[in-house]
Amino acid sequence: MEPQPASFLVAVPCFPPPPPPSPAPPPTHRPPKLDQSNFKRVGRREDPDPHPIPGLPADILHMRVKEGSKIRNLLRFATARMQGPGQGGGGGGGGGALRQVVFTGSGRSLTKTITCVEILKRQVGGLHQVSKLCNNTVSEAWESLRKGVPGVTICRTVPALTILLSMDPLDPQEPGYQPPQRDPHGPPSQHMAPGAKRVRLEEGNRELPSTSSV
Repeated sequence: MEPQPASFLVAVPCFPPPPPPSPAPPPTHRPPKLDQSNFKRVGRREDPDPHPIPGLPADILHMRVKEGSKIRNLLRFATARMQGPGQGGGGGGGGGALRQVVFTGSGRSLTKTITCVEILKRQVGGLHQVSKLCNNTVSEAWESLRKGVPGVTICRTVPALTILLSMDPLDPQEPGYQPPQRDPHGPPSQHMAPGAKRVRLEEGNRELPSTSSV
């Protein structure tokens, strides 16, 4: 008899089946872009959020910076009111110098708002600052130039900035607070915020407070 071949058992590792492929995410739905060549804007309304800085006097000087505003006109008016003769109250009144002013801007006017504030701080010394960033809702009504086509209303959210400048001391613990800028040739500022650091400059061996802007 011929010898029979020996049989061998081979152990095959058992792996779990691969997981099913994850479903593809649904396509992002974006509203169609408005063809402005066939529409004309007939109205625009901006609904600001509640005032982000509560407790301000009702008669405070409010400088609303628009995209088409002239910086020199805004600063000429605000500087004249802040440097006026006499002593004013919280927001002003009685023809005296104002103690506080608020600048607000949204959307494309944010950069212009910050520019106005920085220039005014250099023209009128000793101003405390509180900055708040929020969002405003803008609604635009567009009318079709073609007959039979209905108009549309577009709603969008734009960033808005509110900056309070005050000659009177403000709460240094308030988020967004910045102390007055001191004259580099004058004595050290007495209104440094808690935790503020000093940065030593190599030129002239001077020290300036280092604060973060909002």
